[in-house]
Amino acid sequence: MAKGRSIFYKQRDWDDFHFYNGTKLPQVKVVQPSVYHEQRGSISTTYHSEYYDKLLPANDRNNGLKFKHDRFSKSKKNVLRGFHFQTKFKQAKYVNVVKGKILDVVIDLRKNSKTFGKTFKIILSKKNALGLYIPAGFGHAYYSYNKENIIYYKLNNYYAPKYENGIIFNDPIFKIKWPKKIIVSEKDRKLLSFKNFIQKFKAI
Repeated sequence: MAKGRSIFYKQRDWDDFHFYNGTKLPQVKVVQPSVYHEQRGSISTTYHSEYYDKLLPANDRNNGLKFKHDRFSKSKKNVLRGFHFQTKFKQAKYVNVVKGKILDVVIDLRKNSKTFGKTFKIILSKKNALGLYIPAGFGHAYYSYNKENIIYYKLNNYYAPKYENGIIFNDPIFKIKWPKKIIVSEKDRKLLSFKNFIQKFKAI
């Protein structure tokens, strides 16, 4: 975790952020905010625009990337969602767990990317307070471990059902070891294989 760390302010404070590059996908950023604990509970800052201006890749900044849509998702234990993406109005995401614990997995689906088809996975939970910045052009999935799991998203584009698509979660090409007990929607069980995704879209 220590490799690739960047601290953008000279003096560290309780609402400071640390950023780490994803081990296999360097444009995916792991976000570690500081958490302030005291007798009544705790306070943490999940988003700070000045930090994120420095976090975002230069091409995103130059294109005027701004988060403009917040969403919450609640999932029961063993629920698996994904891999989801939009083929138009592609979404960059910041993901944080407000309650519970998830296994979060992303796939690079960007055209001409050196890491096309590569995956990155990480545990996000209320306890570890980690967040994940996922650039536009990535497929996203997660598995829920706890009885109740609440996931908070910041998105740069609005949800567009017409352009929603996905890749099947258990495609063997990715070699992802999901937990054995899972709950998957009928819709997600009918998503494309990676091979069929390439044939249909090539990339996004």
